[in-house]
Amino acid sequence: MAEASTGTPQPDSLKPDAIGFLDALVIGLNATSPAYSLAAVIGPIVALVGVYAPGVMLAAFVPMLLIASAFYYLNKVDQDCGTTFSWVTRAMGPWAGWLGGWAITMTGVLVVGSLADVAVTFALLAFGLDSWADNEWVRQILTVLLILVMTAVCVIGTEVSARVQNALILAQVACLLAFAVVALYRVYAGTGDLDAVKPAFGWLDPFGAGGAQLTAGLLLGVFIYWGWESAVNLTEETENSATAPGEAAVWSTVILLVTYVAVAIAVVAYAGPAFLSENADEEEFIFALLAGKVMGGWDWVVLLAVSTSGLASTQTTIIPASRTALSMARRHALPAHFGHIHHRFRTPDVSTWWVAGIAIAWYLVVRQISENALFDSLTALSLLIAFYYALTGLACAVYYRRHLTESVRNFLLIGLGPVVGAGLLAWLLVESVGDMSDPANSYSGVSWFGLGPPLVIGIGITLAGVILMVVWRLTAPAFWAERPDVADPDLVHGKES
Repeated sequence: MAEASTGTPQPDSLKPDAIGFLDALVIGLNATSPAYSLAAVIGPIVALVGVYAPGVMLAAFVPMLLIASAFYYLNKVDQDCGTTFSWVTRAMGPWAGWLGGWAITMTGVLVVGSLADVAVTFALLAFGLDSWADNEWVRQILTVLLILVMTAVCVIGTEVSARVQNALILAQVACLLAFAVVALYRVYAGTGDLDAVKPAFGWLDPFGAGGAQLTAGLLLGVFIYWGWESAVNLTEETENSATAPGEAAVWSTVILLVTYVAVAIAVVAYAGPAFLSENADEEEFIFALLAGKVMGGWDWVVLLAVSTSGLASTQTTIIPASRTALSMARRHALPAHFGHIHHRFRTPDVSTWWVAGIAIAWYLVVRQISENALFDSLTALSLLIAFYYALTGLACAVYYRRHLTESVRNFLLIGLGPVVGAGLLAWLLVESVGDMSDPANSYSGVSWFGLGPPLVIGIGITLAGVILMVVWRLTAPAFWAERPDVADPDLVHGKES
């Protein structure tokens, strides 16, 4: 258990009560990078399912909500910033826990560079600096500088991070809503210059386009919802740590659902499925294409939304990776220096800078290969995300196994729901492996060892984790002496804080 959030913090502890529920909620929302995520997947999803894209986003929400329930109930009995790592270790043992922690840490490494690149590119476009945006060296230098700045903000303090996030989410949501409102107005007023289609309730049917298309769409849906659990990684630094972070995680998934479905309906209605399908390869630049058509001279509003989305997520994505590394170091699952806490700011400075450094190196190396290789590394994210989310859902039922039959609520919300969520994600994981094995389904379109680059990247990261785990097991076996246990009845029934 994490130490109580009252009294004087210990020298090796994070700063307690640094943020409140709303701050945690905002950080959870920003970690998903709503504008960027929506822009990146709306074209490919429409290419798969047409006007049923909003329905697919609705369906993708289901496993996320079920896993969010697992995060909520596991956090109630174990307020540890390592989240999945700590919980899976307690429920299923150190081997599974270590791999869960490794997956979380590596997701941050894979995506931070891409998020910062998006933030830089769209900021340059918003300010009319198109020539800078087209210059690879300028973009890469500014991207690295941005990662360093946002990492420094993370180190300086959680309160500062929260204030920055509050400002960024307000700007992002305001821009997205303005875009959606104007787009729908033009649809009904008949003033758009594309093949507009008036929204219909049937668009919310995820099965409208058939099962195979739904499966592929759900794989993309995992990516757009990923990140909401960042609020729980701040549990040791949040007021009412036993409940507020988990509640923030659950509510963030709900708010994301409303945002995604609303904006998706507006985009599909204004642009029409044909335009979106034809430009699916543009990824996040689909909003750049639509911005001028919808907003006219105010197109910078949409570009700014995507930029602030990437900027905010650059910072918040570092949080889960760094806190997980801190938690692993405290349990002797990683070298002790990763557990260092800055004496003034009470943040995990060493692990934060390490995550940023490795992320920068990954970004620069992959970027030199090709831009498509960078996109392939992002595709590999779905494997790691589905793995550690599914592991968390299963760990919830296992850890609470002696309490599942105490009430219908326990059985449904702590047992059945998380297990069903884990099962859905395990199914998507298997489907992802099959899809990624075909090089034709990758952005690069080339074969690595006879497989698609995203699958090779995913396998490589997994093997690297297994090798490091075995080496550390032989070098420092203390962590592997831990044994699985079950949820404490007193904590389950609220007899302790």
